[in-house]
Amino acid sequence: MIEHIYKYDGTFEFEAGGSIDNLEIAYHASPSGYSPDKKVVWLCHALTANSDPEGQWWPALVGPGKLIDTEKYFVICANVLGSACGSSGPASTNPKTGKPYYFEFPRVTVRDTVRAFDLLRQHLGIEKIDVLIGTSMGGFMSFEWAVMRPDIFGKIFFIATGARVTPWLAGFNAASRMALLADPTFKEHRDLNGGMEGLKAARAIALLTYRCEEGLFKQNEDSDDTVFAGKVGSYYRHQTSKFVKDWDAYSYLYVCDEVDSNNVGRGRGGVAAALSRIKADCTFICMSSDELFPPEDMKPLSALIPGSDYHQVETPYGHDGFLIETDAIAEILRPSIP
Repeated sequence: MIEHIYKYDGTFEFEAGGSIDNLEIAYHASPSGYSPDKKVVWLCHALTANSDPEGQWWPALVGPGKLIDTEKYFVICANVLGSACGSSGPASTNPKTGKPYYFEFPRVTVRDTVRAFDLLRQHLGIEKIDVLIGTSMGGFMSFEWAVMRPDIFGKIFFIATGARVTPWLAGFNAASRMALLADPTFKEHRDLNGGMEGLKAARAIALLTYRCEEGLFKQNEDSDDTVFAGKVGSYYRHQTSKFVKDWDAYSYLYVCDEVDSNNVGRGRGGVAAALSRIKADCTFICMSSDELFPPEDMKPLSALIPGSDYHQVETPYGHDGFLIETDAIAEILRPSIP
């Protein structure tokens, strides 16, 4: 897949207030480009993923000759607004100052990102998206888009996701936000390196939610005689140090806020009323040990869309199962991606 930048030639108004000119949307797409004779598979990524499923986060499923064949189909994935991975956000350059926007960038909601995605769709001339796949936060976008534009989708997969942020998830985001704000360099915003120690702590909090006890805490100490347990802590320090090489604290704050905005039923009479507008054939895929979007949440949610089906992937890897259990997920996707 090839990376592109779409620049919207106009003023983009944000749901919570504020606007910017020349909004940019980073996206990866099949090298051959879009043509009406090809089926369209659109993927929506998770919180801190980028728009490159082939090279970064779903290589077992996306690429030439893979299930989601980038030569057979027009495959596309766009980066959410507010992210550190290419689309407009707080790390983007403010043309008025020549410096990053930081907190002057408008707060972003799920609906803002979906409206941006739909602008990109129209720019590319895509009238129908044959298959929409939303993973984790990408599922938020998929619910919103399916309600906002019910006539353009054929099949939708909602994977390890929800239609409204839960207090459990919002609580973890609140803890992450507190970690960011506890770093005094975060508010100084002298450059994009501000808040790095806070970002490491915030990311460590998030990592707790991505696995479950079975999948993570069986990494016992190498010796039965260890005085202070440190193996998991060492793993966290390694993972968070890697993460901050690609992300800044300001973008992380913005995408956490975006997660907190997730509520497909806002202004539409509630979640059930909103989901009743969806016309596409829908499939829900839940990870059995997911603590963010557990089976007891996802299964009842699937019942709100008439005719939808529900699958549960047995995994010890918690929420991260959607990235790891690709063979099981492929078997569920396959009938809809011939």
